[in-house]
Amino acid sequence: MPGRVSTKSSSASRVGPKSSSQKPNSRRATAASAVSVPDDGPSTSLRVRICEVFSDAQTSTAGHRKLVVSLRKVQEECCYEPTRAQRQDREEFGEDDFNVEVARCVIRLMGVKKSEAVGDRIVKFLGLFLRRASDKDNQIEETQTLPETPSTRLICHILSILLPLLGSKEKVVRYRASQLVAHIINSLDSVDDEYYHLIRTGLSKRLRDKEPMIRVQAVLGLGRLAGNEAEEDQEASDSDNEDAIGLLEKLLEVLQNDPSAEVRRSLLLNLPLTPATLPFLLERARDVDPAIRRALYSRLLPALGDFRHLSLSMREKLLRWGLRDRDENVREATGRLFRERWIEDCAGSSRPVDGSVAEQVAAPSLDSLLELLERIDVVNSTAGNGIASEAMKEFWIGRPDYRGAIRFDDSFWNALTPESVFVARSFNDFCKDGENGRSESMAEEKMPEVTKLAFCLQRHANDLVNCMRYNNVLSEGEQEKDTVEKEFIVEQLLHIAKALDYTDEIGRRKMFALLRETLATAELPEEITKLVVDVLRRICGSEAAGEREFCGVVLEAIAEVHDNLAPDELVADDEDASFHSARSELSENTPTKSNSKGNAKTANRDNDEVDEEKAIQEIIINMKCLHITRCMLENVEGDLQQNIHLVTMLNNLVVPAVRSHEAPIRERGLLCLGLYCLLDKASALAEENLSLFLHCFTKGHDTLQVSALHILCDILTTHPNLVTAESVDPALRKSVYKVFSKGLKASHAPEVQSAATTALCKLMLTSAVRDDELLKQLVTLFFDPATKENAAVTQALSYFLPVFCHSKRENMELMSVIAAGVIHTQINLVDEMDEEEEAIGINIIGNMLVDWTDARKLVVQDAAAVSWNEAGEKEVKAVNGDVHLTLADSLLERALNHGCSREERKAILTMLGKLYITSNSSADKLQAVTDSVTEVMDAKIAPDATTRNSLSKLHQALTKARGEVEMIRPSVEDPAADQTVVESGARGDERSDLEETKMGVEEDRAAAHPQDTLFEELLDDQDEDL
Repeated sequence: MPGRVSTKSSSASRVGPKSSSQKPNSRRATAASAVSVPDDGPSTSLRVRICEVFSDAQTSTAGHRKLVVSLRKVQEECCYEPTRAQRQDREEFGEDDFNVEVARCVIRLMGVKKSEAVGDRIVKFLGLFLRRASDKDNQIEETQTLPETPSTRLICHILSILLPLLGSKEKVVRYRASQLVAHIINSLDSVDDEYYHLIRTGLSKRLRDKEPMIRVQAVLGLGRLAGNEAEEDQEASDSDNEDAIGLLEKLLEVLQNDPSAEVRRSLLLNLPLTPATLPFLLERARDVDPAIRRALYSRLLPALGDFRHLSLSMREKLLRWGLRDRDENVREATGRLFRERWIEDCAGSSRPVDGSVAEQVAAPSLDSLLELLERIDVVNSTAGNGIASEAMKEFWIGRPDYRGAIRFDDSFWNALTPESVFVARSFNDFCKDGENGRSESMAEEKMPEVTKLAFCLQRHANDLVNCMRYNNVLSEGEQEKDTVEKEFIVEQLLHIAKALDYTDEIGRRKMFALLRETLATAELPEEITKLVVDVLRRICGSEAAGEREFCGVVLEAIAEVHDNLAPDELVADDEDASFHSARSELSENTPTKSNSKGNAKTANRDNDEVDEEKAIQEIIINMKCLHITRCMLENVEGDLQQNIHLVTMLNNLVVPAVRSHEAPIRERGLLCLGLYCLLDKASALAEENLSLFLHCFTKGHDTLQVSALHILCDILTTHPNLVTAESVDPALRKSVYKVFSKGLKASHAPEVQSAATTALCKLMLTSAVRDDELLKQLVTLFFDPATKENAAVTQALSYFLPVFCHSKRENMELMSVIAAGVIHTQINLVDEMDEEEEAIGINIIGNMLVDWTDARKLVVQDAAAVSWNEAGEKEVKAVNGDVHLTLADSLLERALNHGCSREERKAILTMLGKLYITSNSSADKLQAVTDSVTEVMDAKIAPDATTRNSLSKLHQALTKARGEVEMIRPSVEDPAADQTVVESGARGDERSDLEETKMGVEEDRAAAHPQDTLFEELLDDQDEDL
């Protein structure tokens, strides 16, 4: 029962032992001044005891449990009837006195800044005390479900003080109030209904606070309340105010849109895991902050439960996003999740409730691993851009127990499934890619020999071919046989064969004969055909003789494929010919008019059907043969003219395909012809067919244009003399540049635009293409707001432009020439844009152009930055500033143009103050730019004070640089010129003394060595270096 209420007396008390001696100008005192603490009167023994507890609590968290017991004793003395007789001289206090004294300490906490650790300690202590006191009171009051106890009244009293402070003007007060309210909510099991709604309303308003630290505390408190959303839905639907929006919806909106990463992270870890919130939580795997992505994989997903409750697509996305994340910590967390959590779920081991790592790890089990691969759909997540291979690589790296326990015996190979064969393939790849010899020896120990694998491959390949042949001759009503899993098994076996060691001659011959026979199978899928060709190339060896043997084998296989598909056509021709012969005989013997008309119509209809079947059969034959040819050409590096097999296929297969009227055959023929052009070392074939690829881009559809751009890029990279040589026809060079220019403007076809951008960036980085108009178009495209929708273009240009400029001085000079034109184009583009569209600021563009042309950022040192001394040692010169002088000259020339607008002139002149001007530059350029600056200043075309200051800054830098050049110049001039009489008044006394000193030194040197002048000495050194 509540104790007696005594007459309270109050006085100023302290929160900690140092609070009474704190200076007024200290940080803590300044922060505390934000809260007005009234005078509480004289001190009492109760106040002293409570203040001592709070004072000890703020020093360290280690003794909080003992202090909670001490404070609980004080509370029981004040709130309950004593069980034993008290001392007569001891003061008696009631429950209200205790609550008031605790509240006094809480109020003094409100002014403590976030940086003060004592504030956090007091918050933790108070939360721990309220939780312990509530539990003790509930044990005493066993008659009610939710009894009213001294602790609940204390909590209500504290909340009644804190809730009004949530809207304080001082951010420190709002932070401490929201922090303490959130901590109280998370420390207790239940809160009074009246205060529940007040807390929800107050913290909901703090979700829009301008301070991120306050929003963090608000979401920490509301995350606990979000579990009661179901009960609030009905009340919210009947309300018309802001509370009508569900609390859970508010928090999910904050999770998606709050600019603070700490707020989003707090919500991620505190929102309830329900079917409604799970998609929003998993969406944070694509958050821009790496800490949030890492928290998702390391904390949320391990505590989520069995991963098999997730959908198949979500499992695949989580793995792909995590294992391909740019942050290494996120990749490591994803790998641990896959190999430690998900495999344990499949093994059926018990999971800790808190999501921590289980102490008992299940023993390695092949069945569990196969189930894990089945759960991520290994058949579909391996092909193309799948993630299964990367996931298994992380699995083998982090699970040495599975590496040691796995066994590939005869029973394993005799009962292959898609999952089991992928286990073998991933294990073999891991061992082959290992850096130490231990992994290699493990592969040799566990993987089968070549002969055994060849027999296994032959069995599964024959099974696949039989199924495909059965499906080809399937009649109506019969069910097709599923070949997807069979194809996958054969592909994985070929991947294993591709990494085997073929020093065993018996195994090599067996595998060679098998693959030779398999390649000639007409029904073989294209992906398997490509793998067969790759393995054949490895078996034949990398030397020239092996390459010729490889080409000969492929040529024979192409001939067999043609023969296997063509007999049906020949039989149809024979049957058709015999039919016509019989008809002719019949018509000659019995000529009847009515029969001849009917027979003629039937014959024409039959001829049309036969012709259509012939055309389809011919397309199938050529497509199959061209695919094999393309796979072969991708594995050949030798000279075209030295390989008769390649020449034979070019003349008999590729050239007729390019001339075909069927679009699919023509497109594949063009791809093969492009590969042939790369193999021709003399570049004659490429030069002959360059106009053909240009025509394909001009007249072709989007897919053909992308293929033509790729072919042109590869050809110009391999044979750059086709456009850079002086003997090249200017019209041809102009046509090539026009194709890339047209591709950059293809905004209606994003694939074409991205292909043209990527190709041109590669060519310009390798100096195969050097054109200022194309570079200007690339820079303009980078700043164009319409380009932001094409992520491939933006990403390519964001990498290319700084690398291009900082790699060579010539590239910087080219960028400095086009900079003024880029500014002019961008100004016009902004004027033509709608008001709703957002463009990059012109000052930002100017800063980037200045940065790209800064010679101090050159990565590759050229002759202008490096010299060699007499000892042959390398010396780095001062940075040559000619590039920024060229930029300044072009900008000033544009500013003086009458067609330059006010905004453009302002942007141009602002750039001038950011240029790097140094004395280690050309004197002629310094003089020319100085004259241009003087002309601009005299013309008074600077629109405002900022531009005038930029001009003045540039003029001062130029004057200083010219003065330093004049001081250095006499040291490299002819000594005879130094001996001439200095004109009167040309220089000051100090300058004259310096020149006289230099003249005296040079005269002494000339007298001692008449022929060893400085100029001749430099020439002699140069001759010796040459």
